Amino acid sequence: MTGDCRVRGLDGEVYLDNSATTRVTESVCDMVVQTMTEDYGNPSSRHRKGVEAEHYLKDAREKIARTLKVSEKEIYFTSGGTESDNWAILGAAAANKRGGKHLITTAVEHAAVLMPMHALEEQGFRVTYLPVDSKGRISLSDLEAAICDETILVSIMAVNNEVGAIEPIEEAGALIKRKNPSALFHVDAVQAYGKYRIYPKRLGIDMLSVSGHKLHGPKGSGFLYVKDKVRLHPLILGGGQQKGMRSGTDNVPGAAGLAQAAVDAFVTMEEDHARMLLLKEHMTESLSQLPGVVVHSEPGERGAAHIVSAAFTGVRSEVLLHALEDRGIYVSAGSACSSNKKQTASTVLKEMHLPAEQLESTLRFSFSRFTTEEEVTYCLEVLRELLPALRRFTRH
Repeated sequence: MTGDCRVRGLDGEVYLDNSATTRVTESVCDMVVQTMTEDYGNPSSRHRKGVEAEHYLKDAREKIARTLKVSEKEIYFTSGGTESDNWAILGAAAANKRGGKHLITTAVEHAAVLMPMHALEEQGFRVTYLPVDSKGRISLSDLEAAICDETILVSIMAVNNEVGAIEPIEEAGALIKRKNPSALFHVDAVQAYGKYRIYPKRLGIDMLSVSGHKLHGPKGSGFLYVKDKVRLHPLILGGGQQKGMRSGTDNVPGAAGLAQAAVDAFVTMEEDHARMLLLKEHMTESLSQLPGVVVHSEPGERGAAHIVSAAFTGVRSEVLLHALEDRGIYVSAGSACSSNKKQTASTVLKEMHLPAEQLESTLRFSFSRFTTEEEVTYCLEVLRELLPALRRFTRH
């Protein structure tokens, strides 16, 4: 290896797997340490330490609510995106089943949405899974055709975690409320919050799921926005914290760290978005010029600025992933929540009807505010070097 370490980030690494998780910022780290070592009281305690901890929770709710232009009373802290998604779907289904037992989602949702939907089917609910086009987007006409009087919940992700497809959330919200005003609209915003300005009340969104570690916050932190007067059953019962809706000792460091991450993200959002968009354009244009490479992600603003998905035909994704890792570059072969299991073809890519040779050779590159042009350029240089050699090895 030559002087490539000069372009690398911390510890000589090029980290391009930010859709899996992000490095916390210094301000978030300071907030978490403060609430773990100094202001460490239990918010349910009546003494001063408890009051101090309760203040952190109140402040965190207010900060997050301002980013969404909603009331702090509509913010419930959770352990992350999976719990938020599960709670929104299972809790809403349980609370509203008298109004109907029909649910709608997309075929390319995260497992945190699809698995609860499958569980509800076993309980007698009917679920419509909307198909997507070759870029991973749903059709609004399909959504309109699926909505009926029995529909009680529609769940659509804002940004797809594997290919960066941006779903038509605004149009979907208006369509749902026009065709069945009583149906609830849930949005998984795990890959969108902190990167786009989302105002639920303007978009007809009743519930919104967020995970802290996707926007430089702590792992194990998240929240669910629940519009006032939405009927939702709790999943976790116990001491009655969070108005009895989500019991358990409040995770003050997680909530405070998440709120700090949100504040940081919204201050520099436009600047960060523009810079990541340039990185995406640089990577997609360069990849498109390489033999046997097919870029799945939509160009420009039509797709998320921080995600690039591409197939490197002739090389299995796991082989290329580890070859890049040997050169200090970290990427993903799919959703991080399932990447530690035996490799199988991505459901998202299958639903996009990609050919088999692309299903088994796709990698995801994802950026953050810390990603530099030099890091992306280095990754591209390594790919140009590795691909011919790996393809020759594969043929033999």
